[in-house]
This record gives sequence, C-alpha cells and structure tokens, in this order.
Amino acid sequence: MIVLICNQKEGDGMAKNLKLKSARAALDLTQQELAEKVGVTRQTMNAIEKGDYNPSIKLCIAICKVLNKTLDELFWEE
Repeated sequence: MIVLICNQKEGDGMAKNLKLKSARAALDLTQQELAEKVGVTRQTMNAIEKGDYNPSIKLCIAICKVLNKTLDELFWEE
C-alpha cells in the first residue's frame, strides 16, 4: 500500500518527514533558507518535517523542485 503524506489530515498521526529533512540537509539548506525559496515561514517547514502540518500538493511540488527530488522520493511512503 502506498500513501501520499500530503493527503493526510492534521491530527491523523502524521509521521515525521525524515526524507525531507535529509534532502534539505544534503543541500546544506536550513529550514529558513528552504522556506524562503518556497514562500513559507520557517515554522511551516519545521511543522512539515515534524509531521504536524499537511502541506498542499502545490507546496509539496515547490519543495521537490528546490530539492531536486520527486514527489515519490520525498512524500510517498509504503
């Protein structure tokens, strides 16, 4: 079974997005720098990584473009 993290609702027990955090760190970007590149606050990026915020598909795509990753690589879990 494949689940797209972006489709989960807040409070559904979303898992931490370690793939996102790892991809960001691999490019030596801070949460603040990534947030600025995709047009959100650092707090929003932190909440996404912690699994406390459900990003829109538009935001997921923007994050993927900046990190040069696919939606599958960052937001799908099996």
